[in-house]
Amino acid sequence: MSTSKPPPPFPTTPPPPPTPSTPFPYPATDFLRADESSDTDFYSSPRYVTHIDDHAIGLLQKYYAGTLPRSGRILDLCSSWVSHFPPEMEAGAAKGKGEEDGGVEVVGIGLNAQELAANPLLRETILQDLNADPRIPAAVGPLRATVCVVSVDYLTKPLAVLASVRERTVEGGSVHLVVSNRCFPTKAIGRWLRIGEEERLKMVGDYLWWSGWGEVEIVEVCDGRMREGEGGGGGGGGLARLMGMFGGVDPLWVVRAVKVAQDGDTGGEKSEL
Repeated sequence: MSTSKPPPPFPTTPPPPPTPSTPFPYPATDFLRADESSDTDFYSSPRYVTHIDDHAIGLLQKYYAGTLPRSGRILDLCSSWVSHFPPEMEAGAAKGKGEEDGGVEVVGIGLNAQELAANPLLRETILQDLNADPRIPAAVGPLRATVCVVSVDYLTKPLAVLASVRERTVEGGSVHLVVSNRCFPTKAIGRWLRIGEEERLKMVGDYLWWSGWGEVEIVEVCDGRMREGEGGGGGGGGLARLMGMFGGVDPLWVVRAVKVAQDGDTGGEKSEL
């Protein structure tokens, strides 16, 4: 994995070998949702809540601290009022030390203007429904990394989105798709609700292979159990530890990949998805 720091101490495995030269293995019907109404309307009211528990947030911050670059531009895809970056990265971004000063600059794309405005980490915000317009604006690049926290299950055109992210990413840059088992079920794609966690992770890995990314890996950040020395990321550590005794903490994985050079650099098979 090409990163600026050694990888964090989380179990990492490659998904099953892909065959991206063949047609994308998921039909359009897999991406239908129970609620096909406007996503802009659905997310019109801000939700100042976190969608994973404090324990998972704390471990995700550790993963980010050991993996994300400390300079250049990072895209927070499907962003909201909080990005779960480690405190030291948040502090640097909040001080305004951006890419031009050798620091990190975070750009957020999301659906709710109030939530994006409330996120102190974001240097720039873009209001965009990726299911209606999956193209990442050219001005967002060049990107060193992209993150997407527990939102990939809502994308109805994942190949188009991830191929566009890849186009905006420098060679050697990375993408980190964070997956848990929480969602708004009416807005998640249909296949996501019909399959288990292992198949979900393979499916997200396929998104990356078929959109032109390389070096795809699945990282297990949390298997749903709390271990000695692990705490929460937002003041709820005691409750998270109690829940962990009964297997109640949120599981968390990252499906990640790297932009590697390709012949012709076409970004993989073209698809409407």
